Amino acid sequence: MIELPVISEGEEKKRRKPDWLRVKLPIGKEYAKVRKLVDNHKLHTICESGNCPNMGECWGAGTATFMILGNVCTRSCTFCAVATGRPPEYDAEEPKRVAEAIKLMGVKHAVITSVNRDELKDRGAEIWYQTVVETKKLSPETTIETLIPDVKGNWDALYRMIEGGQEVVSHNVETVERLYRRVRPQAKYQRSLEQIKLTNEAGKRTKSGIMLGVGETVDEVHKAMDDLAEHGLHILTLGQYLQPTKRHLEVAEFIHPDQFAAYREEGLKRGLKYVESGPLVRSSYHAERHVNVPI
Repeated sequence: MIELPVISEGEEKKRRKPDWLRVKLPIGKEYAKVRKLVDNHKLHTICESGNCPNMGECWGAGTATFMILGNVCTRSCTFCAVATGRPPEYDAEEPKRVAEAIKLMGVKHAVITSVNRDELKDRGAEIWYQTVVETKKLSPETTIETLIPDVKGNWDALYRMIEGGQEVVSHNVETVERLYRRVRPQAKYQRSLEQIKLTNEAGKRTKSGIMLGVGETVDEVHKAMDDLAEHGLHILTLGQYLQPTKRHLEVAEFIHPDQFAAYREEGLKRGLKYVESGPLVRSSYHAERHVNVPI
């Protein structure tokens, strides 16, 4: 007979999700409409690939965050639910398909993201550029946020990615500097800060996100806020990390909503223009509000 490890009452309580992390299942007419459009146009969304807890709310409002350049990532971040491996050849027609879907959905504000494509010389920059251009062509009134990956210091690729006419350029640092090797082993904290700095200097509205509950301290979060503000960040999102599968990084702590509120106030004090902070906040949550943040 195999003996299973005994989990103490305290440990079980620590692992159990608190009430403030409960979300509604995605249902409703608008959700079904978006579901059908995504399937018919063979599109990938980070809503699904990333197991986003807000999918029901956002899709119910007729919006979605599109993921271009496939759904297989060249990175192996320990927190992310997106598949890791060798991506297939990208689809050169994808920008037009994404633009057509956005038009059919009547999206007023579109968020576009992608997997990392480190194997491509331009990191997928041309597809990024064409997706924004094609979307603006079909839906000139639609505002766009692009949540771009780490370009590994290929600044020519960065400039191509951000020159299509989008209103917001986001790049997530994801965690504090000390935890990078554990959480983002193929990324570099300082390199991501430099990418944000160059994006700001190019005249773009900049945005980044940090997930909490992976072992960071309050002082480390404050330090990250200072670093981001010093490198020209305008908008910061803070949300609770949720373990997508048992193979991924474990949750170290569930952060109380009061602490999220305190972080918001600290971020504003430290020079950030806008801070979206709460347990269920994700990069694209309330993204339409970020378009008008002054730069």
